[in-house]
Amino acid sequence: MSAAVKMSSLSKWYGDFQVLKDIDLKVAAGEKLVICGPSGSGKSTVVRCVANLEPYQGGDLSVLDTAPDKVRRGDVGMVFQQFNLFPHLSVLDNLTLGPIRVLKQSRTEAEARARDLLDRVKIPDQADKRPGQLSGGQQQRVAIARALCMEPKVMLFDEPTSALDPEMIAEVLDVMEELARDGMTMICVTHEMGFARRVADRIAFMDAGEMVEIGTPDQVFTAPKSDRFADFLDKILSH
Repeated sequence: MSAAVKMSSLSKWYGDFQVLKDIDLKVAAGEKLVICGPSGSGKSTVVRCVANLEPYQGGDLSVLDTAPDKVRRGDVGMVFQQFNLFPHLSVLDNLTLGPIRVLKQSRTEAEARARDLLDRVKIPDQADKRPGQLSGGQQQRVAIARALCMEPKVMLFDEPTSALDPEMIAEVLDVMEELARDGMTMICVTHEMGFARRVADRIAFMDAGEMVEIGTPDQVFTAPKSDRFADFLDKILSH
């Protein structure tokens, strides 16, 4: 199976501080990878490099067999902690803006797909509302639908539930699980270990800018190889 994302000795600095240290990683097409680790470990920086939102200074990175800055706009979708929706636009207009302007779809075509995706994320009746009229969980589902409207080949999630109240987390994770079942290539930065156990093909643990350990859910939950990962899992799972 071809690699959707390939990193070789990927390194990045902020000034004198090295935030990524020689990251080697391959994510196969259709694979679901969860990246976890303590705050400041470099998890979000990895996905931001894949999305071409951050430059890197060392090593190599290819996304869909090309450099990140050469990837077709929309081929990599990203969902952030904050929803980043346009507050002055309706939900439907938030979803159709990119397809109309970037993919040059007709309004009719873009709106039809947007309504299909709103149905898929289980909020078909919210199309005409503004984001501020929705709950946090609904806004995040709109953000996922907006990314899907661009017909991505890879979806990136950067702690998509961390800004949500506990009762809203499940509804967002349900949408992500359905997306995973449909075969989407996904890289998810999250501390939701129940989701990781159910969905991930592999789980990667990062600490201090290093990819410390990577393995299947069975491997990492039953017998993590590193003390750092074992300590992290112990803290996360004991909450």
